[in-house]
Amino acid sequence: MHRNRLSVSFLPALLFGALQLFLEPAAGAAEQIRAAMSAPQPEAWWTERHERTVARIRQGHVDLLFIGDSITQGWEEDGGPVWNAFYQHRHAANLGYNGDQTDNVLWRLQNGELDGITPKLAVVMIGTNNATRREDPPEETAAGIQAILRTLRTRLPDTKILLLAVFPRGFSADDRLRRVNQAVNEQLPAFADERQVFFLNLNRRFLDDNGRLPEEMMPDALHPGERGYRVWAEGMEDTIKKLMGE
Repeated sequence: MHRNRLSVSFLPALLFGALQLFLEPAAGAAEQIRAAMSAPQPEAWWTERHERTVARIRQGHVDLLFIGDSITQGWEEDGGPVWNAFYQHRHAANLGYNGDQTDNVLWRLQNGELDGITPKLAVVMIGTNNATRREDPPEETAAGIQAILRTLRTRLPDTKILLLAVFPRGFSADDRLRRVNQAVNEQLPAFADERQVFFLNLNRRFLDDNGRLPEEMMPDALHPGERGYRVWAEGMEDTIKKLMGE
């Protein structure tokens, strides 16, 4: 009787210990793939931009999406003239946000920016901020990109997806952050099934023969200038025509 009571008294502790063993690996795994866990940016401007984007999406008539960070947002600035020439007539919507990492994009796509639309094509280019803001390892950034693709495929099953290699950054070929982006890019072709998801690497178009990034392409070695946006648009024009059925 005494031994039985003692065993019963230890049962809650044993159960708690087993529960800890069960939960701790999951928590550790979640910590390792933060890039794939949706999260908004906290700044007010970001929330306001998201609200404006959702309002635009609710208007409908969206055939082409551009999804990304400040490089994509820049179609509204230095890239404006090129955007007007290549994409305005295609009823394009710009889902680029300054500073976004993969988890921020994921949150936006899950919170209204895809609702009620069936675009023909979504162009995705994201990941360079993961290398700097949180210093995510390349495999974690790639996991975040894969989570974005999964969300797009689930929510927009009839939309083609053009996944772009993360653009080069840094003026020199041996720039540390450029090498991080290259390591991400090496993993991206495997995500393309050539039925709904397609991969395109435009990076050589921005570089000279020595692998340097000219200032006329990207004045700050990160964001395209107007010429850079034109090179971007011209480089994927044939692919866009094909995927949009033009």
